[in-house]
Amino acid sequence: MAKKVLFAGESWTATVTEVKGFNAFSASKYETGLGWIDKAIEKAGYEFVYMPNHIAADHFPYTMEELKEYACVVLSDIGADTLLIPTETFSAGKRFPNRCQLLKDYVLQGGGLLMIGGYMTFNGIGGQGKWWATPVQDVLPVQLLTCDDRMEHCEGVSAESVNNDHPVLKGIQGEWPPVLGYNKSTLKEGAELVAAICGDPFIAFGNYGKGRTGVFSSDCSPHWAPKEFCDWEGYDRLFKNIIDYIVR
Repeated sequence: MAKKVLFAGESWTATVTEVKGFNAFSASKYETGLGWIDKAIEKAGYEFVYMPNHIAADHFPYTMEELKEYACVVLSDIGADTLLIPTETFSAGKRFPNRCQLLKDYVLQGGGLLMIGGYMTFNGIGGQGKWWATPVQDVLPVQLLTCDDRMEHCEGVSAESVNNDHPVLKGIQGEWPPVLGYNKSTLKEGAELVAAICGDPFIAFGNYGKGRTGVFSSDCSPHWAPKEFCDWEGYDRLFKNIIDYIVR
């Protein structure tokens, strides 16, 4: 039976208002950043379990028993508030377990955790990601900033390997395609830095308790990860190696 990877986030809704002279109307749409990362994880031999943001708010696991069904949890473009404020907490003042504390405990007990960058992970746009203020920060290999940490690079910037012998870089050859942005952070003492970008951590890992965690500080889909990066021949191999290394 394939090991399960729980992937939370990477979804959004948008409302657009069009004004046509005297008249106006609104239209909405729902989108996800899937199409690349899900295929890479499935191709790596894992069962990909997806929880978009609006589902994760109330259905992300509340117990260790539920969480331990997964070999690895991936947080991608999902803010800490989505896990900290379930619907009934906000609307009716109902108490629930702190799922950020649960994630930390899950790692300490042997679970794997990967945080992928974006506008709502790390600290994100306007500082709304807010993961630095949660117990999850304690088990990340990087120290998150407490301000808006986005580094936008519309010109494109490429990561560079800093440890070519690391197993995560096995099969990754040539120059990395450019990305259009990433979340800035600082490496913690004792963490493994595998790749850097503009002098900042790009891929890093840390061991905490019985578990291992990692960060990939750019996105796994547009806009920060342009089609050139997503269609790169090393994309699937890179994310397979990352998950494999975290799951061990």
